[in-house]
Amino acid sequence: MGSLSPADSEALPPLHYPPARRDESVSDDYHGVRVADPYRWLEDPDAEEVKEFVEKQVALTNLVLAKYEEKEKLRQKITALFDHPRYDTPYERGGKCFYYHNTGLQAQSVLYVQKDLDKEAEFLLDPNKLSEDGTVALSMTSVSKDGKYLAYRLSASGSDWVTIKVMRVDDKEAEPDSLSWVKFSSVSWTHDGNGFFYGCYPARKQGTGLDAGTETNINLNHEFYYHFMGTDQWEDILCWRDPDHPKYIFSGSVTYDGKYVILEIEEGFKGSNEMLPFVKLFDNFEARYEAVANDGSDFTFLTNKGGPRYKLPRVDLKKPELWTDIITEHEKDVLESATAVNGNQIVVCYLSDVKHVLQIRDLGTGELLHGLPLDVGSVSGISGRREDSIVFIGFTSFLTPGIIYKCALAPEIPEMKIFREISVIGFDRTEFEVKQVFSSSKDRTKIPMFVVSKKNTQLDGSNPVLLYGYGGFNISITPSFTVARLVLAKYFG
Repeated sequence: MGSLSPADSEALPPLHYPPARRDESVSDDYHGVRVADPYRWLEDPDAEEVKEFVEKQVALTNLVLAKYEEKEKLRQKITALFDHPRYDTPYERGGKCFYYHNTGLQAQSVLYVQKDLDKEAEFLLDPNKLSEDGTVALSMTSVSKDGKYLAYRLSASGSDWVTIKVMRVDDKEAEPDSLSWVKFSSVSWTHDGNGFFYGCYPARKQGTGLDAGTETNINLNHEFYYHFMGTDQWEDILCWRDPDHPKYIFSGSVTYDGKYVILEIEEGFKGSNEMLPFVKLFDNFEARYEAVANDGSDFTFLTNKGGPRYKLPRVDLKKPELWTDIITEHEKDVLESATAVNGNQIVVCYLSDVKHVLQIRDLGTGELLHGLPLDVGSVSGISGRREDSIVFIGFTSFLTPGIIYKCALAPEIPEMKIFREISVIGFDRTEFEVKQVFSSSKDRTKIPMFVVSKKNTQLDGSNPVLLYGYGGFNISITPSFTVARLVLAKYFG
């Protein structure tokens, strides 16, 4: 195995990249600053000019790859390494355990259910069998609190438009419920299992049709509904809309005690008073708020209001002007998530120098109770609810394909045990090493980075490097496992 040799490179004809037309007439005015966008025409995938441009790019790529004699061997090696089983973090509903599992090369992971962790699991829904050509995707699932029903979203041909279906868990039989015109919507069941909240757009006029994943025009007038099981969609109860702000998008979640529904809006908060009597807590864009737990009218939120690295305050809905911080903002680390578990505890996840740190804290006081042991890496999932004394934690790193921990919180000291561990045949983590380094930016801010390489590689600037970075939307790229990166380090280093 190796890289393209000089002889291979010399054998290639001169590469003529397809020219990209510049349209100098296209620009936007942002706060008085004119910004040119000469390649906006490339955003229309259905335009003939765009199709022709893409075809020429593909032809150029194939010309280069055709000269690479080792391509097939490399493809076989990467395919073999990708062919390993994967598991998502399990979660419990109604005494049943649900999780996704992929045997290796399946296009979509299969949803499984276990009635007991010690018993064999059975598949509940296989999205790979939803269509012959594989163009129907399972985009989301939501199980009712009693574990009786599974609501799931189906997307066709990569479209953002989805259809919500419902099936019974025990016998896997489909219910007649089918909800259309759904986009960017969660599904949240009421605790009685009689139905769920969801969002959708008004039905289009007959004959306009849904998009096939390439739609570029904007959707307007999103609405928030409640659907009763066994009824037609046109009978659903309209819970919220805001015709004065047609671009707003609504989503809702039922609280742990089943007494409230939290309505979240992508922009602002207004709406009609003729629907559900929501209590307004926030109506501007000054901060982000995420409900963590509630005891009656006392709510705990994760927010960056008054603290860009996030904190946990509490507020009584009856006295919304009084807020009390139970976990204050950390001086350096970012509080990424907080999950209420085991009655009066919370699992908090901090991002510290682009790696995750887990702690158990008291929900009432915010007091640190325990730190959970983790290697340098990323928490890929935390599954647990207020009534659960057992929490499942997904973990991955540059050299760890995946581990799911089962953490028992009832003992005085939490017990972390490996529940499942993913192994990749042909991968030996001892062949590689990971180093964290820091680089100073222009303003002397220390920027953390990771260097993944074959062990004992001399970092002298003579080795090929795949450099990846991302910046924007407060998203950090944390350690994760990928076969492609390790193949590069092993064979092209």
